[in-house]
Amino acid sequence: MDYQDRVKAAFLASGIVFTEAELASIDYADFDLNNLEVEGLNLIVYINNERYCAKEMVLLPQQTCPEHRHPARGDLAGKQETFRCRKGKVYLYVEGTGTAETIKSQIPAGKEDYYTVFHEIELHPGEQYTIDPDTKHWFQAGEDGAIISEFSSPSDDASDIFTDPNIKRVN
Repeated sequence: MDYQDRVKAAFLASGIVFTEAELASIDYADFDLNNLEVEGLNLIVYINNERYCAKEMVLLPQQTCPEHRHPARGDLAGKQETFRCRKGKVYLYVEGTGTAETIKSQIPAGKEDYYTVFHEIELHPGEQYTIDPDTKHWFQAGEDGAIISEFSSPSDDASDIFTDPNIKRVN
């Protein structure tokens, strides 16, 4: 089964009902790293307007969304987002206490310099966590992958600031 088929199968196995149009619109975000299975994110955007945003995200086993933050944009505060784990397990890392040696996730090989926050929040189905604007964070699925719902203020991928200078993410 190829990568896109595995992602679609994960969305369908979530128990959430998706339309054919939503499944056809999956964004396979590889952040221009060409290492999608290790550092990537797969998402369906339900809505993203000037007031709010809602997304469904799939991470395959141990797949990582790289460290980034959502800064203020002019007079607008940075994106505030709530992650709700729907299936599997997700490890979320934010600013605070913790070290690379104490976390349960594996930092992608050769990328250690680009992962700098290690306060670990382990989310199981039904659990959620809200990330404040302009907070560095990254997340990784557990061994069975994860389905995560995101509810946030408006999303503007082009304004996100990634720790890894090689990452490119645009709308």
